[in-house]
Amino acid sequence: MQRLSFVILCLFLLVSPTYAQWYESQGHAYVIQGDSIEARKKAIENALKKALLVAGASVSSVQQVVNGLLTQNEINIRATGNINAFEIIDETHEDKTITVTIRADIIPQTRQCFSADYRKSMLITKSHLVHREQANIGGIYSLDSAIMKRLSDQIKQNGTYLSPQLSVKSSSAFSRYNNSLQLDKIKAVSMSLANITDSQYVMYSEIEDVSFATQAENSWAFWQEDIFERFFQLTVHIYNGANGERLFEKTYRNAAPWTFNKREQVDPHSQVFWQSRYGQIIDQALNQVSTDIDDNMMCQPTRGKIVQVNADQVRFNLGKQHGVQIGDEFSLLHLKNFTTDSGHSYAGFNVSPFNVKVIRVSQSSAVAQTTDGALIDSIQINDLVVRY
Repeated sequence: MQRLSFVILCLFLLVSPTYAQWYESQGHAYVIQGDSIEARKKAIENALKKALLVAGASVSSVQQVVNGLLTQNEINIRATGNINAFEIIDETHEDKTITVTIRADIIPQTRQCFSADYRKSMLITKSHLVHREQANIGGIYSLDSAIMKRLSDQIKQNGTYLSPQLSVKSSSAFSRYNNSLQLDKIKAVSMSLANITDSQYVMYSEIEDVSFATQAENSWAFWQEDIFERFFQLTVHIYNGANGERLFEKTYRNAAPWTFNKREQVDPHSQVFWQSRYGQIIDQALNQVSTDIDDNMMCQPTRGKIVQVNADQVRFNLGKQHGVQIGDEFSLLHLKNFTTDSGHSYAGFNVSPFNVKVIRVSQSSAVAQTTDGALIDSIQINDLVVRY
């Protein structure tokens, strides 16, 4: 085990004079094609992102590595928190994996979005394997469900702002509608899935490339079977379940040698697959997906669906698992869908004059009462509570 301990002082945006707090976190990265310097950089970045997210902040990148040592940091913090300093307190290299443990001195700033207090419910649907014929070598046809299961587990373990639900038994019509640019139908199916599953957001994805390079990686070693590099490309889409609007879209690309025999059938749900070099680079991509969407959803409004209205009280489908507490206040929105002259449908909202405060909370729902005791006469079931 190699142990390093050093402190790097960093200057960031508008350092607040408030008291700092130390956060310790661990980051991991796989060594791909022998590039331990790049892997070490990614492990440090992963650890810093975790520390910042736990502290209520977000981080986009850690750049510029020289000889494996972090010499300059360009960390863009979109929400609450700045790093005053950090130190690497442990580093291990084991079985092509680099693990670093860092301790970061994070200075909190004034909160910029109240919705960051809550975990947003998001439905993760089965991915779509765009070119199924590419999955023939290895027989990895079930990759479309395996990677979404893996992503859901990563979000549950490392995410801060999302509460995922997984639905991979059947495919949605998203890819068909997306391919033919039927945007209204994507809106409709997103709103329908969100309503059925009590989710605020719906995530779709498309596996666009699992093909092979044309040149063997080990062509010089004539006594070995040729090992070819295999590509991986995934595009992720996230839609608002309340109005069907797209909130996030990003493509992730990577590649690694396919180390299995070309006639061997490989189960994408198995540890043998995920411990292979190809499985590891997919894991890295999914880790980045998890970080990106968690960061992106942080300041999205927290919306809950009203499931019961009774005099001056409403019950809605957000609870302890989403971070709701007694005393939290919400505004009420009345759904008002409309259709344009061109025939396109949109979900609109009327902001109610009522504000409600949570008086009871269970694991998956809460009851809130108007703050002035007024009777709620303009809100009905399926309308929304919202906190920005």
